[in-house]
Order: sequence, then structure tokens, then C-alpha cells
Amino acid sequence: MKRQRYSAVIVDDEWLIRSELRMLLGNFPNIKVVGEAGSVREAAEVIRRTRPDVVFLDIQMPGGSGFQLFDLVEFDFEVVFVTAYPQYRDEALRYRPRGYLLKPVSVRDLSEVIEGLDKGPGKP
Repeated sequence: MKRQRYSAVIVDDEWLIRSELRMLLGNFPNIKVVGEAGSVREAAEVIRRTRPDVVFLDIQMPGGSGFQLFDLVEFDFEVVFVTAYPQYRDEALRYRPRGYLLKPVSVRDLSEVIEGLDKGPGKP
């Protein structure tokens, strides 16, 4: 089966985490990172501009929760939560995410999420 190509945006307040995730995603030729953001407000602007297929989204950030992003933009993308906090999993499931990755992200877990993208939409 030929893999589809996906455009991605990375949202995390820590630039080192964004850099690491960008590097990890570089191992997947069907993923192209088209933008990054360090806050919810910045993410809304980047998402409106780039219209990504998938957003890798941190949950706990200064100035707003990743969950608040869904009130600021049209939710027409897949979401993969990337967080250090397992306690948000139940709330995250309301958004039908393609993945819930705990930091530090492993290549194996990321690979499973990327493979799952080709199985069809997960968002409501």
C-alpha cells in the first residue's frame, strides 16, 4: 500500500521539544513539517495559514491549554497530543486523537501513530 503524504504542524512551548520532534518526523518521508508554534495563539495563526493534515499538539503551555486551540480554529485536521502529562488522556479522547504520545517521544510510538494516519480519519 502506497503511503499518503501529510503536512504537519508542531505546537509546543519548548523549542527543544519542537526541534526533537521535527528531527524524529524527518525519519518519515510521508510527513512534511510545514509550521511550528510555541503558543496556542501562534498555533491558530500557523494552522490557518498552512492548513495542515495533522497537528502534533502539546497540552499544557503557558498562556493556554492545547485544548483551547479547538475553539480558535476550524478543526479539520488530525491531532496527535504530545505531552508529559498522562492525566489529560481522558479529556484528550473527546477530540478523537490519532495518538497520545508521552514525552520523551519514542520512534516506535511515533511510527505507530504515523502508520495509523493511513487508516482513515479519526476526528469527529
